[in-house]
Amino acid sequence: MKKILVIHGPNLNLLGEREVGVYGKVTIKEIDEDLKRLARAEEVELDIKQSNHEGEIVGLIGASRGKFDAILINPAAYTHTSVAIRDAIAAVDVPAVEVHLSNIYGREEFRHTSLIAPVAKGQVSGFGKMSYILGLEAAIGLMKGAKK
Repeated sequence: MKKILVIHGPNLNLLGEREVGVYGKVTIKEIDEDLKRLARAEEVELDIKQSNHEGEIVGLIGASRGKFDAILINPAAYTHTSVAIRDAIAAVDVPAVEVHLSNIYGREEFRHTSLIAPVAKGQVSGFGKMSYILGLEAAIGLMKGAKK
């Protein structure tokens, strides 16, 4: 069975409570339930992790080689700051899809640069919870050879 590592970055454990005007009322639990439902339908196994710590995220990515067929990642604030996460994705040769709930290009200028995008297969942003669903569909498509 194909396996996808899902990584939620810093502060995403607070979804539904923080900056509701930006991120909406959706919780991480609701997102995870929707992802699991889609994964079951597509016969894909998910391993879902959330971390507020850059080093832990780097470790998860580093350990993904040989264990996972794709990575779905919302690096959150680390999107704009973490060379370490960027380099980990580049190093493991596991296709990654970057997702964001908000449209990072419609927000503060410092959020317009993603250090992750150049090493990801693609990025989905601005669609709230649907960004994760679309991202997972893309990751599944990559695994099934829809796009190389």
